[in-house]
Amino acid sequence: MLLAGDIGGTKTVLAVFSQSEGERAPLAERTYPSGAYDSLEAIASDFLAQTGFQVEQGVFGVAGPVVQGRAHITNLPWILDERELAHALGLNSARLLNDLEAIAYSVSILEPGDLHTLNAGQAVTHGTRAVIAPGTGLGEAYLTWAGWHYDPHPSEGGHCDFAPRDQREIELLQYLLGKYDHVSYERVCSGLGIPNLYYFLRDTGHAPEPPWLAARLAAASDPTPEIFAGAMHPTDPSPLCIQTLELFAGILGGEAGNLALKVLATGGIYIGGGIPPRMLPYLEQPLFLENFRDKGRFSDLLANVPIHVILNPKAALLGAAHAGLEQAPVGY
Repeated sequence: MLLAGDIGGTKTVLAVFSQSEGERAPLAERTYPSGAYDSLEAIASDFLAQTGFQVEQGVFGVAGPVVQGRAHITNLPWILDERELAHALGLNSARLLNDLEAIAYSVSILEPGDLHTLNAGQAVTHGTRAVIAPGTGLGEAYLTWAGWHYDPHPSEGGHCDFAPRDQREIELLQYLLGKYDHVSYERVCSGLGIPNLYYFLRDTGHAPEPPWLAARLAAASDPTPEIFAGAMHPTDPSPLCIQTLELFAGILGGEAGNLALKVLATGGIYIGGGIPPRMLPYLEQPLFLENFRDKGRFSDLLANVPIHVILNPKAALLGAAHAGLEQAPVGY
């Protein structure tokens, strides 16, 4: 019996899985508001008490780097430790995965209905695969063939320096350098970054901001959903919001291509996170693929790389469960 979790700054999803039922059939599942609890131990203890299941191991995908079995959760005052988790919850073992590593674990078990293909390409058998996931932040990971399965590897590539591709992106970088000491890809290619794109386009006169939208943004605790709503308004979409998502799609395409080159992802690029499924029409426009492939002498290579959007919102949870059910745990 396995306790798996997807631990984020906003919500924590926990589920119990069994070897017999597999990772697609949780025996129990519940979502908790992360900020309402002092620790993961408190949430997991409540969950296990309510479900009544006796679990032997735990695997948790967490939003933050995992170093020597410890993780400080991004956007939460939690410090997680594998040994302390196992002891507090009465488990034989506990394992922490970076959240992108957890999504990477899911890639091997995703079904056709879990994916939307942007470029069919021609995957190289056992070629390296890569995952890029714009959600609240920007995560990146990759998978290499280990002889009988794909082995995921985490990274913090989303925090690498943003490299502008054209004059408008150069202006964007200059604009953001007036606000931040370091401008990473996460600043321009994530839920946190979308408002940066919007305010850049507004403040530099690329499109006017209608009064009704300004009022909604001023009242919103998180402007990103309002920008999405403005772009996709059925009768009066905002050109400023549309340009924001178009700019986002182009930057995502460029960085996905960068990642494909860095790890030679001939096995495919998988785009995860909560944002891409919500903006598929923008990712299907020419700019995304053009920026992905526009890498000089390596454009032909990238044209053959398959690109898939992960539609399943529980990919990280599935991946954590898969890691626990398919791999031998380390006992303490």
